[in-house]
Amino acid sequence: MKILEQRIKKDGRVLGKDVLKVDSFLNHQVDPELMQAMGEEFATIFSDEKIDKIVTVESSGIAPAVFAGLALHVPVVFARKNKSLTLPENVWTADVYSFTKQTTNHIMIDHRFLSAAENILIIDDFLANGQAVEGLLKIANDANANVVGVVIEKTFQKGRQILDERGVRVESLARIKGFENDEVIFL
Repeated sequence: MKILEQRIKKDGRVLGKDVLKVDSFLNHQVDPELMQAMGEEFATIFSDEKIDKIVTVESSGIAPAVFAGLALHVPVVFARKNKSLTLPENVWTADVYSFTKQTTNHIMIDHRFLSAAENILIIDDFLANGQAVEGLLKIANDANANVVGVVIEKTFQKGRQILDERGVRVESLARIKGFENDEVIFL
């Protein structure tokens, strides 16, 4: 998706050899027009699939997931990282390691919001090492839901390999090959 690649080149910041900071338009400050375009692109890409819900992890995946849900006319469910007093005991859970935060989060989704035989589209801000997606795949498996696909990836990290081995369709709006002299290199 050229508009996303152009935005990454313009406003993304390379930190070290593995991290791309996109906080000015995706996950701290959100550009709703870009998110809307991304949501419409996801809807086009997955128009041949029956999708019942979109699933993501709080918080970085919520904005693109909501706009995809709007375009696809389906609900969006996000795995919570912190248990609140209002969250029931009946939850699907998984542990997810965050490379950028260097912590493990215990993510959870209320049983009421993910059911057997539902087709879910996983959307996350980045497919990098695959930890968040693996956690969501575990939850989907525990709930007997069917995973339709995921989006946005750094191809030089192992996340796609994990999904390819499981036979999960991967669709990325931007495929990053690597970083060179603080520049993002796309496939």
